[in-house]
Amino acid sequence: MNCLVTGAAGFIGSSLSQRLIQNGYFVTGIDSFTDYYPRWIKEKNLNSLFQNEHFEFIEEDIASLHLKELMKKSDAVFHLAAQAGVRSSWGNSFSIYTKNNIEATQRLLEAVKEIPVEKFIFASSSSVYGDCPHLPMSETSPLHPFSPYGVTKLAAENLCSLYFKNYGVPVVSLRYFTVYGPGQRPDMAFHKFFKAIRQDKKITVFGNGKQTRDFTYIDDLIEANVSALKKARVGEIYNIGGGNRQTLEDLFPILETICQKNIHIKKKPTQSGDVPHTFADIEKAQKELDYSPQSHIEEGLLQEWKWIQHLYDTEPTS
Repeated sequence: MNCLVTGAAGFIGSSLSQRLIQNGYFVTGIDSFTDYYPRWIKEKNLNSLFQNEHFEFIEEDIASLHLKELMKKSDAVFHLAAQAGVRSSWGNSFSIYTKNNIEATQRLLEAVKEIPVEKFIFASSSSVYGDCPHLPMSETSPLHPFSPYGVTKLAAENLCSLYFKNYGVPVVSLRYFTVYGPGQRPDMAFHKFFKAIRQDKKITVFGNGKQTRDFTYIDDLIEANVSALKKARVGEIYNIGGGNRQTLEDLFPILETICQKNIHIKKKPTQSGDVPHTFADIEKAQKELDYSPQSHIEEGLLQEWKWIQHLYDTEPTS
C-alpha cells in the first residue's frame, strides 16, 4: 500500500511516516516548511526517513501541487498538514489558517473525489469542542470552538463529511487531544517547559494552573492512526485521547523529578482561546478501533525530556 502523508515533516506526520514504513507501507510525504517554527527542527524529524528507500518527500505547498497525479499512486491519505496554534490564530494571521486548514483540505478532497482511495484520514482536534459543558467530551457533544483555529478545524471536518455524503469519499476524522512526547512542537506547553528548565529559566503558565488537559502520548496517537486505516468506519469521527487527564499544577512535581531541578513559575493571564478543560470519551475508538492508550504521563514526559536535551545539544549555531 502507498500512503500519502501531508505535514510529513511535523511532529505527528514524521512519527506516523516512520511507523507506516515499519509496517511495510510506502510513504509519500508532503511538507511546505511553513515558518511557524524553525525549519531545522523539521529537518531533524526527517533525517531517518530520508535514509529509507520506502519514503519519498515532496517539499511543496498543497495549494500548488498537481494533486491528481499524486492520488493516482496513493491508496490512502493521512491529512495532517495544518497551521497549528490556538493563540496565534487571532487577528491578521487568520487568513493563514483559512488557507492551510480549510482551503488545503478542500483541494485534497476534490482530488480524492475523482481518484478514489481506501481511506482519507483527517487529523482534527479537540479544539472543535471549545469550552464544552459536557465532560468527558464525546463525539456527539456540542461543538462550539473557542478560537479561530478551532473554527478552521471544524470547518475542515465538515468539508470531509460533505464529501463523504455527496461523493462517497471514504473520510475518517480523528479528534486529537493534546499530543506530547519526543518531537513535540516548540509552541506546545511541555516543549516550552522543558526548554525553560534546561536553561534555568522560569516556566510561564497562563491562567491559575488548575486547567486540565487530556494528554495523549505520541505512540498511542500513532497506533490510533494505523488502526483507523484498517478498522475505522468511513464517514465516522473518533476521539483520540490518552487517558492522562491532569491539571498543569499537578505536573510540576513530576517535571522536577524528571529534570532533577527545582522549577520556578511565572503566571500570566489566561489567553484568548484557551479552554479550562479537555477530557476525551474514547469509548467509540476503544470499541471500533481497538484503541487502548498504554503510556503513562511520567514515562512519556521522561522520553520527551531526553529528546529535548538531545535536540538542543545539537541545535545549529548559525
